[in-house]
Amino acid sequence: MSILNRLLEWVRRGFGKQLQAPPASSIDFSQLEQLLQYSIHQQHFFSEALTHRSLLQLTENESMLSNERLEFLGDAVLNLVVAEYLFRSHADAHEGDLTKIRSRLVNRKALSIYAYEMKLGNFMLMSPSTAQMEGKGMDTILADAFEAVIGAIYLDGGFQHAKQFIERHVEHALRQDMVKIDDENFKSQLLEHTQALGLGPPRYVTIDQHGPDHDRTFTIEVLVGNISYGKGIGKNKKDAEQAAAEQALQAIQGTV
Repeated sequence: MSILNRLLEWVRRGFGKQLQAPPASSIDFSQLEQLLQYSIHQQHFFSEALTHRSLLQLTENESMLSNERLEFLGDAVLNLVVAEYLFRSHADAHEGDLTKIRSRLVNRKALSIYAYEMKLGNFMLMSPSTAQMEGKGMDTILADAFEAVIGAIYLDGGFQHAKQFIERHVEHALRQDMVKIDDENFKSQLLEHTQALGLGPPRYVTIDQHGPDHDRTFTIEVLVGNISYGKGIGKNKKDAEQAAAEQALQAIQGTV
C-alpha cells in the first residue's frame, strides 16, 4: 500500500469516530443506493454528505454537520483515483499533459456535470431558499456534494468502492462527450484558420444578455469580415465566445 493510501486509510478511521449523524428522515436510502450503485452500510455518512451548510441555520441540533469535511476527504480520493486512471490510460502522456487533463476531469464544472447527470440534487438536504438557487451557485453546491459522496463511500466501504464510483462517472461523461479533455481553445484555432485563409481576424459582438447579475446568460456572434459565421451562448462572455468560435470553425471548414 502506498504512503498516500495509508494516509487516506488513517484519515478514514479517524473520520468514522468523529462524524455525527444529521437527521436522515428525508432521504430515501433505497433509491440512493440505486443512484450510487452501492450498498450503504452506515447511513449517517451519506446523510452528512448530502447536508448543505444552509440547513444548519434552520436547526437547533448542534451535532449536525454539513458536508464540508467529507468534501475535503472526497477531493483527496478523487484526485488520487483520476491521477491513477490517467496514468494507466494515457501511458505516453507527459506529466504536464496529465496534469492538464486531470484538472479538466476534477474541476467544478466537471463535478457539477457528474452530479447533474446522476440527479444528485434530488437527495440534497438544504434550506428552501438555497434549493431555489440556480446557475453557478447550484453548480458549486452539487460539485461539493459529489466530492462529499465520494468521501462517504470511501469511509463506508473503502478505497476500492470509491474508485469504482469515480471511474464509472468519469468514463460515462467521457463516452457521452459531456466532459472534454482535449485542448479546445476554439478562438485560437479560428484566428489561425482565418489568418491562413487571408480572411482577417474574427470579431466577437455581444448581441444579447439577460438574467440577474449573479446568473447572466450571454449570446455572442462572431463575424469574419462582415459575415456572421456563428453564435454562442454561455454563462459568461468567455464561454459564449468559445461556443461561437466552435460554430464558426465548423462553418468555415465546411465551405473550404
